[in-house]
Amino acid sequence: MATAAAGDELRKELTCAICLDLFKDPVILKCGHNFCRYCICMHWDENGDDYGYQCPECRTVFNKRSFTKNYPVQNLVDRLADMECLGSAPKSPKPPKVDGKCGQHGEDLKLYCQTDKRPICVVCRESRTHRHHEVAPLPEVAKEMKMELKLRLMELNWHKSQYMKVISADKRTKDEIKRRKDRLKDKIEADVGALVQFLLDERDSMLDSLEAEEVATMVVIDENLKSAEEEHTAVSKAITDIQTHLGGKTSFESLSESYNEAISGKPFESFEPVDCQTDFSEFSGPSQLIMWKKMMHVLHTMPQNLTLDPDTAHANLLISDFDTKVEESRIRIQEPDLPARFTRFCGVLATAMYSSGQHYWEVDVRDKGVWYLGVTTECSNRKGFVNLTPSAGYWSLCLQDRLYANGEDGRILVADYWNSLALGSTSTTIMGA
Repeated sequence: MATAAAGDELRKELTCAICLDLFKDPVILKCGHNFCRYCICMHWDENGDDYGYQCPECRTVFNKRSFTKNYPVQNLVDRLADMECLGSAPKSPKPPKVDGKCGQHGEDLKLYCQTDKRPICVVCRESRTHRHHEVAPLPEVAKEMKMELKLRLMELNWHKSQYMKVISADKRTKDEIKRRKDRLKDKIEADVGALVQFLLDERDSMLDSLEAEEVATMVVIDENLKSAEEEHTAVSKAITDIQTHLGGKTSFESLSESYNEAISGKPFESFEPVDCQTDFSEFSGPSQLIMWKKMMHVLHTMPQNLTLDPDTAHANLLISDFDTKVEESRIRIQEPDLPARFTRFCGVLATAMYSSGQHYWEVDVRDKGVWYLGVTTECSNRKGFVNLTPSAGYWSLCLQDRLYANGEDGRILVADYWNSLALGSTSTTIMGA
């Protein structure tokens, strides 16, 4: 107990009255009081004036700054530090650190050091460690922190919503790609299956026809061969009989009978080989070409090739890519006002013309939010206001908020109009693409 008390007394004697910590580079004033060099310099700069400076402990006035390094005190501080490190002298007990209390001074933590980013007490604020730091009341700092956290929370929630949008969009895209792939897979299997089935049926038909032609030819040859073989046998027998009688080994009666049969008997028929050396000419031609021509009814109709007519294009339209691409331009092209040219409505005609039949074409509108596509008659109006109705010679579709057909009484949703859409004698037009 005595040793601990002595250590505490020594520590008090070696504590700076300004920073309340052990001396660091201690100096002594002429009044005999010791302070840390840094502490007294800072305190002198802050509290000194033209009339002088007062010692923080005894209020002795000094007209000029004057102090010297106190080596004995520095040695005592060093020895005390060594003793505490070796455990020879117990450290002075610190107040227990509880919530809201300073662990070093036991005071309430009412301030916040912005420099060190931690709460401090009012005693810490006056110490050398925090004296020149940026300090603010703890409630104000807490309020600012909460405001910053709210802003950060809003930012994080916004980022979260954006990420959720991206995730949802990517998932929808994945599902759409899978559905599109499945549809195309079914289409490919159906299209290729139809072609394969057609080829198999055509092969079977051609092989059956080839087999039937061979059988018909073989029947004729077999019948002629059978008759020729029967006659050949009869002739061979007659020859043998005659040769036997000519050898003189038979009686006269037998010779006479054979003579009468040979002279007055039924004459033998003459035969020729069957002249049906078929070359299967129907099947020896270009089978692939023949089947390809027959296959045309299995193939789907291909889109028509459309070429734009620059003489009909509005002056704000640019025609490019060998007259297959049209773009809207802010620069007005100086072109002669031909009778077929659109002058107010941004339209352009294609050169293809149809008077009957069914036709279709494909137009890439890319990312345009509004467009008009359709067909028009050759003599339709293209000057000034253009009324996109069938009575005015226009049958068209347009995309705005949804896909519409332009009818006599205004726009109609394509879903309600599709079955009644009729195309007359028209020439193709691409309007505002």
